[in-house]
Amino acid sequence: MLGNTIGKNLRKLRMEKNMSQTYVAQKLFIQRQTLSAYERGKNTPDIYILMELARIYETSLDELIGNGRKE
Repeated sequence: MLGNTIGKNLRKLRMEKNMSQTYVAQKLFIQRQTLSAYERGKNTPDIYILMELARIYETSLDELIGNGRKE
């Protein structure tokens, strides 16, 4: 499921950067619960949020959604 793949990548990237959900949510002007829902695959962020997350995590959109990340 695409939402789960994106969610797992979002969580992994956030953890690699040692950022809290609260910190990232504040940067995005969203609630922490919304970010949590993205990371759990319950909701999928829109393109604007994905672009901002890529900027915050210093990665590409392809890596963010799982199309370029090597495990």
